[in-house]
Amino acid sequence: MAATDATDATDNATDARDAFAEVSAPGRVAAPDEGIGHEELALAARNHGLPLEALRYDVTPPGLHYILVHYDIPAADADTWTLKVHGRVRTPLTLDLATLRALPRVTHRVTMECAGNGRARLSPRPVSQPWLVEAVGTADWTGVPLRTLLAEAGVEPDAVEAVFTGADHGVERGVEQDYARSLTLADATAAAPGPEVLVAYEMNGAPLPPQHGYPVRLIVPGWYGMAHVKWLTDIELTDTPFTGFQQSVAYRFRQSPDETGEPVTRIAPRALMIPPGFPDFMSRTRVVRPGPVRLEGRAWSGRAPVTKVEVSADDGASWQTAELAAPESGPWSWRHWHTPWTATPGRHVLTVRATDAEGAAQPLTQPWNRGGFANNEVQRIPVVCQ
Repeated sequence: MAATDATDATDNATDARDAFAEVSAPGRVAAPDEGIGHEELALAARNHGLPLEALRYDVTPPGLHYILVHYDIPAADADTWTLKVHGRVRTPLTLDLATLRALPRVTHRVTMECAGNGRARLSPRPVSQPWLVEAVGTADWTGVPLRTLLAEAGVEPDAVEAVFTGADHGVERGVEQDYARSLTLADATAAAPGPEVLVAYEMNGAPLPPQHGYPVRLIVPGWYGMAHVKWLTDIELTDTPFTGFQQSVAYRFRQSPDETGEPVTRIAPRALMIPPGFPDFMSRTRVVRPGPVRLEGRAWSGRAPVTKVEVSADDGASWQTAELAAPESGPWSWRHWHTPWTATPGRHVLTVRATDAEGAAQPLTQPWNRGGFANNEVQRIPVVCQ
């Protein structure tokens, strides 16, 4: 009987994929010299990155923080919303927002970056959300530590993962799904100052905006944005690893479509510069005047603290070390850096790179992967001094 059920489930999944074949294409890589297409433009219109001049803010205003919405922003009513904690627990929980807000709260300042940041700069280009370098933001997230809820529920000894499901529903590469991701039990229950996972209901001291997961979302410090499940409705403790689409198909490092690949997890080191001077409208080439120019920006890593930022005014031919601010906002937030530069007439390419405490540094050229993930190649800013 079990074998029959498994066969039926496989047949149903195949039928579903066949039904979606005309509307949900498999992942692909752009052909040589293929420009950004209509579908990518539609994604870019829905999702937006951080204007780089907004790097001046220690905490990103919600409207400037990057956004990636996989499907639709779901309609949510805080008065009827509930979060279920169930599965391999002794006491299943159903929490409404008032109950959640009555629990002891914490606030963590966390820099979040999309795993696909930099994808559009790859060649050949993976066809998806066409990020350049702006898919990042830093916010103060307030909520309840996930470990508090799991302790109240009483995790069974055989539990190995926590699976998080959001209210956003769609189809991707032929698979109809609610957006869902998992963490190992060790990651899910980490305590501060480690990457303490939050069930968050406030961003920068106010209720979450709809596009950022209202009324409740997950915050996983140090991890790329795919782990921070928005519009969170369900936490299930399981005794086997989760194999859903977003875990086992999407967000994997692959060179070819038939590879299993390695999972995308923590944020690779990156530094970004506030573009100096003023821009040309179309090319974004910067214009500066001769003389002293203050170069500054932010640097972060989800793997280890950033320990060095270097700046080049000649596209990486030579480097000078920038001054790096103290990590006053905690281990999971970006750090400010700055350095002086004397601009001389002519054309320059400004470049910045970060190195973290594990010795990982941004590459000058980016190794390629089929999903366009974790592309932390150095930022380059063309500048004309006149």
